[in-house]
This record gives sequence, C-alpha cells and structure tokens, in this order.
Amino acid sequence: MRLIPVARAASLLFCLASLGGCSSGSPEVVTSGPHETPQPQGEAYIPPAIVGGAADSVAPRPGSPGALYRYRFKQVAPSSDRFTFQDRELSFYFRPTPAALFVQVENRQDRPTWIDWERSTFDGPLGHTGKVAHATTRFPDRFRPQTQTQIPGLQRYSDYLFPIDYLVDSGSSDEQLHRPLLPEDHAAPQYQDRQFGVNLVFLIEGQPRSYSFRYQVASVLPK
Repeated sequence: MRLIPVARAASLLFCLASLGGCSSGSPEVVTSGPHETPQPQGEAYIPPAIVGGAADSVAPRPGSPGALYRYRFKQVAPSSDRFTFQDRELSFYFRPTPAALFVQVENRQDRPTWIDWERSTFDGPLGHTGKVAHATTRFPDRFRPQTQTQIPGLQRYSDYLFPIDYLVDSGSSDEQLHRPLLPEDHAAPQYQDRQFGVNLVFLIEGQPRSYSFRYQVASVLPK
C-alpha cells in the first residue's frame, strides 16, 4: 500500500503499482478454474478463473488481454457517471474491473482517518454478502481480524477490493490468489445487469461512518 501526498497525487489518476500482489501489467495467470479448461495462448485462449493479485489498467475498457468478453459498468448508488463521490471528509474514485474493484480515497481533512476492514462488507455479483479482502489480505486471513488502515490527513490511499470468500489457498506461498470478481469466458453473459458493491466503514474522529457504493454490469459484449 502507498500513501501519496495530495500535491504529488494530483497528477496521478490511479496508482497501484506498489500494492502487494499488484503489477503494472495484467493480472498474473495462475491456474484454471471451474469456468474454463486450460488452452494455449492465441485466438482460442480463455482467461483462467484464478489470478494472482489484481493489476489495474488505464485502458478505457478494463479486462484481460485474452478475454472473450468485455464489460461496461455504471455506478448506480450513489449515482455517478465518473465513478466518484465526495463529502466534507473523504473523496472517492472507483474503477470496476473483472479482476476486482479498485478504489482511491482522499482524506480531505487535516487529521487521520482509518478504514475499519472488520466492519466493512462486499456484496458480490451472485448475491452473497461477506467480508472484504484487499491487497494485503491472504487466504489464512479469512478468519482473522484484519488490521485497520490509516489514511493521514490530506493524503490519498489506493487499494483494490473483492469478496474475501474468493481467496484461494496458495499453499506455502505468500502470493494472493483469488477468483476474479467477474468471469471473462463463456460464462460472462450470465452476469449482464448483475450488481455488486462495497460497504466501507471509516473511523472519523473516533466515530464509525459507513459509505456504500453499488455498481451494475451495464453490458457484456464479445471482443
């Protein structure tokens, strides 16, 4: 995780390259899952259903290079065509992708605030609500309390989120393996119009405050 001074971060739309499990390219392909069978790279390639970490992209249409389908999203609550929201305390920018939901939070006040991961939840696209996983969450953390994340005053914080139930056992490796938020293979059209979202709880001046965001799959189109 990286805290970015506002003066420096003003020129960055979204910076996640330093996150644990992140890279500047596409999510690392680890193995295949229930939606697909392994196939050679090329025209017949189908993205596997397990990825390592989650890599953001500034491409206008997020997704894996070999995906069979591409997604278009809209923020339905609070409604925003720019995937943003702000109040007196915090400013949010989101980027939904098939791998995870990316978020950048700016603390607009000159005093620290904390993200309370234990009280935060993720509403998955299949209707299940559970705990939130983020960049530092690993498979053994599913049943452990997650440490709060501090955002100092006038700082920005970037991360990615997905349901903690999507974590996959990585064995003796410390790598974060998880199912993507949405499939990019032949199962993708089944997710048309589905909604997902996150309920983030912040501790502001010692008091919990919840922020809820909802997203809808606006379209699923073959590439």
